[in-house]
Parts: sequence; C-alpha cells; structure tokens
Amino acid sequence: MNVDGPVRVCVTNAKGGTGKTTVAINLAGALNRRGHDVLLVDVDPQGNATEGLGLAEAYDAGPPTVLDAMTDPGRRSAVDDVVVAHEEMDVLPASVDLRSAERELVIGNLMAQFAASEHPALDPRLLEPFAARVTPETVGEDHAKHLLAAALDALEHDYDYVVVDSPPFFGELTDAAIYAAPNLVVPALTEVTSRRGIESLFDRIAGIESATGVTVRELGAVANRVESTNEDHRMLAWLNAVFDDVPVWEVRKRVVLQQAFDRGVSVFGYSAGSDVAGWFEEMAADVEARVAEDREAVA
Repeated sequence: MNVDGPVRVCVTNAKGGTGKTTVAINLAGALNRRGHDVLLVDVDPQGNATEGLGLAEAYDAGPPTVLDAMTDPGRRSAVDDVVVAHEEMDVLPASVDLRSAERELVIGNLMAQFAASEHPALDPRLLEPFAARVTPETVGEDHAKHLLAAALDALEHDYDYVVVDSPPFFGELTDAAIYAAPNLVVPALTEVTSRRGIESLFDRIAGIESATGVTVRELGAVANRVESTNEDHRMLAWLNAVFDDVPVWEVRKRVVLQQAFDRGVSVFGYSAGSDVAGWFEEMAADVEARVAEDREAVA
C-alpha cells in the first residue's frame, strides 16, 4: 500500500443490482463527513454515480473525458479539467465514450502481449487499425490494466481518499479499476445468487494479481438491502465466513437511500441523522482503521 498518496478504494461486484453505486456514493459521503478530502471516480459506462450526484450533464460533456486521460499519455494532465466539484466531494464523472473503453483496453492488452512476444509476426502495430485510441505507445507496459491508474496519478490535487465505482461486469475496465484502487469494498445482496458472483470476483482478483504483480486487499463486504428472512440470515452467515478477517457491514433496506440519490447527494447531504448515515459512518471508520493498520505495517 502506498503510504504517501491518497487511499484508493474500489467498490466492485460484477453482479449487477447489488447497490454498488449507492455504496460508493455513501462511503465517499461518509469519508467526507469524517473530515477527509474525497474524490469519487465513476468508470461505470452507464454513469449511475455521476447521475446519482446530480451531474448528468457531465456524462454527455465533450472532451476531455476520463477516457481521454486514460488512453492518451499526452493528455493525462487533462484529468484535472474533467473533475467536477460537488458539495460533498469532487467527482471524476463517467462519460458516454466509456462505452468504447472495453474494446480499447482489450486491444491494448493484445498490443502489450504482442510486444512482449518474441514471435516476429506479432507486431503490435498490426492491431492499430482496430483501435480508435490506444497505440503500442499508449500501453507502454506488459498489459493495459494500468491506464486508469496512470490517469489518477496525473491528478494535481492531493486527495485523502479516492473511491472508484467500477462497472457491474467482469472485463478489462473493471480490471483497470481494481488495479488502480486495489483496496476493495464488495457489496452483495443477502441472497443465494450472490455466492457465485463473489466466488468469481475472488478468481478474477487472483488473475489480476498474477498478471500484474499488484496486491489486492479486501477492506470489507457490504451486506446490502438486508431484510429479516431465513435466506438473509443464511447469507449473512456465509458472508461472515467468507470475509472472516474483515468487517461485513449490514445496510438494511431504506427508502432514504433512493431519496438521497434522487436529490443528487449522499445520505449525509439529505438525512445525516438517519440510521443509514450511521451505518455508513461506521463503514468509513472501519475503512480508516484498516488503512491505518496496513500503512503502519508497510512503513
């Protein structure tokens, strides 16, 4: 873990509908509430976090965009121009062109593999006609998973926390989000279908670590939209067993979360005295404690 720069946290689960974006927004809001300077990064091509913070116009804004900063080394510094101020945090919004990011990153990874190969026929420039943005010079490493990290490295502002809302699917863009922010918060619904998604996530993490050498840590899991059914109880027990060395935070179903989303703020900007706000503040406090332990161990 970097002991000097901002703490980068990725909220991720490739299974859709887990409340990933809600968790990202409200964890960022809680960290802000606790006195931290926070940047929320939305790399979900759907732009739900961007919309949920009242910044829908930024999603359709022209260049530069976060994808420009990722794929053009000459425009990395433009990432500062993309950041939008919000009353609770800064936001690096998603943009419509992120819909092409998966294709660009796939081709970028192939370029890197070609470049690393000793086979004379595998010239990475043969792939340039298939890409709209990436080039062998863009990749510059043995994979393209570093491109979001490179864009975030170019930020001039020194944030305390960077919270990344990843896409709700497995792919190169999610890999790039995890590589850039290898401290994970994993939201899951307390239903049986969540098991396969989490098991697949662990497999994906192992693949990222093997391919890149990055170390990925779980900060905790979020049991989201918890109710009082037998299935909920069984899944809470399963989540606590799977995440046995990190917290499993429970967030129960509350309409205030949707109301805050519709208002374009976190629950702290809408109903700071609610029980939901208390749950997310506890989450933020646990994240702070885990980060402090990790940084002390590294130092």
